[in-house]
Amino acid sequence: MTTKKKNLMTHFYVFVVSVLAVLILVGTFAKDVASGISLGLDLQGGFEIVYEVSPLDEEGSLPEMSVVAQSVSKRINVLGVSEPQIMIEGENRIRVQLAGVQDIEQARRVISSTANLTFRDANDELLADASIIKEGGASLAFENGVPVVSLKIADTDKFGDMTEAVSRMANNIMIIWLDYAEGDSYIDEAIKAQQGLETKYISAAGVSQRIDGDCVIKGSFTEAEARELADLINSGSLPVKMTEIYSNVVSADYGEDAFGLTAKAGAIGVALVAVFMILMYRLPGVISVVMLALYIFSVFAIYNAMGGVFTLPGIAALVLGVGMTVDANVITYERIKEQLHAGHPVQKAVLEGQNDSFWTIFDAQFTTLLAALIMFAFGTGTVKGFATMFMVTIFCTFVFNVWVSRFLLNQLVKSGKLDDKKTWFGVKMENIPDFNKNQEAFYEGPFKKIDFVKHSKVAIVSAIVILVCALGLMLFNGVSGNGALNLGIDFSSGTKITVTADTAITVAEVEAEFEQLGIDVSRTQQSGDSVVYVTIGEALEQETLSEIKQVFIQKYGIEPNDNVVTPVVGRELVKSAFTLSILAWLAMLAYVTLRFKWDYAISCIVALVHDVLIVIAVFAIFRMEVNIELISVILAIIGYSINNSIVVFDRIRFSVKETEGDLTPAVYRQIVNDSLYKTFTRSIYSSITTLLPVICLLILGSNAIITFNFAMFVGLIAGTISSMFVAPVVWYWLRTKYKPRPKKVRKVVKEELDELEIEGINY
Repeated sequence: MTTKKKNLMTHFYVFVVSVLAVLILVGTFAKDVASGISLGLDLQGGFEIVYEVSPLDEEGSLPEMSVVAQSVSKRINVLGVSEPQIMIEGENRIRVQLAGVQDIEQARRVISSTANLTFRDANDELLADASIIKEGGASLAFENGVPVVSLKIADTDKFGDMTEAVSRMANNIMIIWLDYAEGDSYIDEAIKAQQGLETKYISAAGVSQRIDGDCVIKGSFTEAEARELADLINSGSLPVKMTEIYSNVVSADYGEDAFGLTAKAGAIGVALVAVFMILMYRLPGVISVVMLALYIFSVFAIYNAMGGVFTLPGIAALVLGVGMTVDANVITYERIKEQLHAGHPVQKAVLEGQNDSFWTIFDAQFTTLLAALIMFAFGTGTVKGFATMFMVTIFCTFVFNVWVSRFLLNQLVKSGKLDDKKTWFGVKMENIPDFNKNQEAFYEGPFKKIDFVKHSKVAIVSAIVILVCALGLMLFNGVSGNGALNLGIDFSSGTKITVTADTAITVAEVEAEFEQLGIDVSRTQQSGDSVVYVTIGEALEQETLSEIKQVFIQKYGIEPNDNVVTPVVGRELVKSAFTLSILAWLAMLAYVTLRFKWDYAISCIVALVHDVLIVIAVFAIFRMEVNIELISVILAIIGYSINNSIVVFDRIRFSVKETEGDLTPAVYRQIVNDSLYKTFTRSIYSSITTLLPVICLLILGSNAIITFNFAMFVGLIAGTISSMFVAPVVWYWLRTKYKPRPKKVRKVVKEELDELEIEGINY
């Protein structure tokens, strides 16, 4: 075997070993990665609460929020909840997410209770605080079978002096208070006790002599109440007041159902994308499927290593990322097919195709990354989780579907195995010129004769019609008092309750139950046969929510979910949504201007505004609920749409540079049409690979994210149309109306040189 042949075979062996290594890696560790996934509360049940933190006293000051977070963490530890999420937001907010918690009401009490334990006499004078107890010194105990709380005293001398002083008082009673507030009185509470009512103090014991050892707290405790009290005392007092301003409760049954449906729909969507790539691109499609498996495995592994929690929007971001990461391969493979149609040999076609596509992919992915970074930096809760997953998917796209994918294809190409296998790239031999017969490139594709600029009028007029219809309906609904948009409680504040049953239920049944409870319902919406969403215009108290839940648990056997948003949070979410969109647009405007020119950037922004308005218009026409998840969709669509627009503009910019002579309006029109026909197939394929998973999620996924998926579906279609029929046409209009000034060419004055005299030549 010659050295050259050995080198060729080496490349082939590297390809085979690399593919096998990927398959073995994924096959061996996929189960371990899957078992390490931490599910969010919307996938396994639990609750999320946002607290506004304020000083206990009006004149007091707040401690460091990190100290408050540590105190909250201690409280959560006594609940036995694994992997809680505690996030500090702003100067005085704490967001707590507890997935899988069983007793939500207990969790609320434990987290928000100040738990400031004090010992006082009958005159309400302070004798000692919790510092007199040993750290972790409270425990559940029993006296004659009755549950009590045992306290191990740290300073026995002080405790002895204190109890001796109480024993000498006329009213020799020592009262143990939890969260004593100014104005509280033992005398008043003692009257309540005589009437059989619940008291604010937890124990009142007569003291007849000095006590130098430990003590117990006696009361009419159940075992669970005594244990909870001991845990609270051990966790220490919380030096602030915690006011609940937002809450979202998801039942375990609802979460498990949502996860199962979403995972199944996502898997089917990914499988359809894999089949599509193989059918369209043959061998490169197979390589892209191998990379897709590695991509999904790596996204999960990285997210696990980061300690990320998977939520429904996070899974949606992953599925969207699948379509967008495959798009990186589509761009490259379409460039390779162009080179093959030009008659180039396989090795040259692959090299040129990869070189031509790299910066297009980079610009497209980077602009998407800008949207994700802004979501992460300025978003909260669901938006931040979506952004985190989005950034991980973008990173993995570059690593695996750009560099590793190219490495594998290059190894196979360099082996020489594909030199006479051009059809393995999805092209037909009859479309490839034969240079031996002096043929020139002749294949122009199926879209060469389409006048895209002309047909763009249909897309633009259709968008205007949709927007006008939406505006008319918004004005009508606004005047009639229904609200211009169907704002969810995320923006309008209030309470949303999700009633779920094992059997079919109707809106009328659910509304009748609320009527009996005396609660005014603002809006109801059926979702499937067994789910009804109920919106109430005010933020309900926990006592009322508990009463509602008990009614529906007895009726349907499943605990309803509840989501409570106070007005202050609603106002802030509206402001945040507006700010996020503007920041994303500004960041993209700056980047596109830097990489291209200002007219490209303006055209992109017009297309993005088109996409956002179309999504909002469709929601207005169908009166669908506008909630915080829609912001994630809009930002994702911004990234996707500009991704497509960048691909088209990359072709336009190249054509402008290559065009000789005057760039008249007719020439610009031809450049736009040529660029669109060259990228049309890629745009359609990209849309298909992105839409397939979203359609599967929309049809087969959980009702919990049906609004999210529908918005994504509408936005992807709008983004595809705007990138082909809005952005390029706006650029064409700007170029023909506002031509960029030509760069001034500096005249270089050449000095006349004296003739060099050489003997025998010129004299």
